[in-house]
Amino acid sequence: MKKLAFAVLAASLFSFNFTNAQEKDNKTTTEFKNWQVRLRGVGVIPSESATIGAIGGDVAISNNFIPELDFTYFFTKNIAAELILGTTKHDVHTKGSNLSPIGGPTSADVNLGSVYLLPPTLTLQYHFYAGKVFKPYVGAGVNYTIFYNVKSGPVVKDVKYDNAFGYAFQAGFDLMITDKYFINVDAKKVFLNTDVTVDASNLATGLSIPAKVDINPLLLGFGVGMKF
Repeated sequence: MKKLAFAVLAASLFSFNFTNAQEKDNKTTTEFKNWQVRLRGVGVIPSESATIGAIGGDVAISNNFIPELDFTYFFTKNIAAELILGTTKHDVHTKGSNLSPIGGPTSADVNLGSVYLLPPTLTLQYHFYAGKVFKPYVGAGVNYTIFYNVKSGPVVKDVKYDNAFGYAFQAGFDLMITDKYFINVDAKKVFLNTDVTVDASNLATGLSIPAKVDINPLLLGFGVGMKF
């Protein structure tokens, strides 16, 4: 009888300890902070090309370095959505355009001034947990770019850019400093093209130059973040 009572007591203690351990594991797995915010410095590096009507040639778009703010919401421990907010200015000119029909050289670079881009990008992310410190992730999503504050430069009369949708892929990682604060490294590739219309009627009567421009920037970011 004593042996039976001892066996029942031992089984009860084992069951209690196993249940507590399982609850602790479940708590660790399911508990996470839903929100995090990052402030990053981002290098914007276009990989540009263009098909330009009338005068031909190609396009050159300058690089830039900008501040960027992003917010991430975690639906689960691994699945999250990130929204990035930032704006960037770029100088634009053609390369090797043929201006001979209007009395210019057969190969010339045409200054098309500058333009600002506002490219909010929403990505769906998967976060891996390689340990308590190193937390890599990958993501993919959509981009909508608004072109504004266009300065046409000293050569042509006006330049018009069409706002456009694009898509994005990303990879990065967080390095946890504390449970709340972390360092972030992030890379995004945005595939974006736009229709551009150059009003060159000041150079030749009725001259309008259409172009299809691929911008396709690479965004390389480094910054800090906070979970809450």
